[in-house]
Amino acid sequence: MDKIVLITGATSGFGEACARKFAANNYDLIITGRRKDKLHQLSEDLRSKHEARVLALNFDVRNKNIVTTNINALPKEWQKIDILINNAGLALGRDNFEEASIDDWDAMIDTNVKGLAYVTKAVLPFMIDAGSGHIFNIGSISGKEVYAQGNMYCATKHAVGALSEAMRIDLLKYNIKVTAIHPGAANTEFSNVRFKGDADKAAKVYEGLKPLVAEDVADIIYYCAGLPAHVCINDLVVTSTQQANSFYSFKKI
Repeated sequence: MDKIVLITGATSGFGEACARKFAANNYDLIITGRRKDKLHQLSEDLRSKHEARVLALNFDVRNKNIVTTNINALPKEWQKIDILINNAGLALGRDNFEEASIDDWDAMIDTNVKGLAYVTKAVLPFMIDAGSGHIFNIGSISGKEVYAQGNMYCATKHAVGALSEAMRIDLLKYNIKVTAIHPGAANTEFSNVRFKGDADKAAKVYEGLKPLVAEDVADIIYYCAGLPAHVCINDLVVTSTQQANSFYSFKKI
């Protein structure tokens, strides 16, 4: 078998772009997602375009029992996972703290933090047995600073940064790399999900900008994954040329 990459949240955005990038470069893929139809469609597309070996697992990373059951049940030939891309995540709402929905908070904490931890914990025994591995955690520029009405989303992405640092320290003895990728504004489904389907609000986020696209981030992850065994990029903030950080961008009107 070729090297195996496991990608969570593979049915859209960064996850889908990573699946296509790695499949095009002869990796075998384990892809996960909540949307069964999209997962099946992506699997068939990857097989037909790239003749890739694909194992699709339809589950929600928020459910720790289902995560553990699915990962533990991997066939022997799929257990040597070389790369884990913890991509599943979301932002919900853009509200002041006192007005924000607790249900939205729960969904973000359960997906962005707990789900990432559940999947990593389940996959780690395979990497430890192999004596190598590379974990990519998709954070956000929102994990580097806090902005108005970002409250819980910013908190969860700060947590991703902290977890990545903790993993890097604790997993040194197992020769496992950990890379945190923190994208800035990126034109994916992100804003559409954040604004709960309000396409006008979502579009305004990118007005006057040429933002990142999913393929930009996939290219960066693929590059990092291909570095020599003794080299690890630990923490990487990526923005479009027009964006300095969460607060400063040069928009062309």
